[in-house]
Amino acid sequence: MTLKLIYPALAQILWSFVVLVIVFLRRRKAFADREVGLADVAVSPERYPEPARLAAANFSNQFETPVLFFALTLIAIHVGATGYVMAALAWGYVASRIVHTLIHTGSNRLQQRALVFTIGVVCLFFMWIGIVIAVV
Repeated sequence: MTLKLIYPALAQILWSFVVLVIVFLRRRKAFADREVGLADVAVSPERYPEPARLAAANFSNQFETPVLFFALTLIAIHVGATGYVMAALAWGYVASRIVHTLIHTGSNRLQQRALVFTIGVVCLFFMWIGIVIAVV
């Protein structure tokens, strides 16, 4: 059933919106606290305080490996590679993106972030393997 893969894809899209809200709230706080003015950020976001920059960087991350995730999800559905293992890998990937965001916008410990990022990429790689097996 393809819904097993649709749900994690929808969850990943929702998470991108959640991160966008975090960016908005942190930028709004920067203005409210008078840490930046419009002229400060009109050309570049570099003048935002670190919490706002981290959230914005994480939002940008939502358009990097997730592109592979969405492509793999669509291909898996197309070729019928929609079993429980594929669904577990898809949910594992989404979970890794959520944890990555929490680290990135929180403590920002690079070693933890890198480990979680790697787990997500491994999930993507095994999704790819599953698709290759399904079409061979």
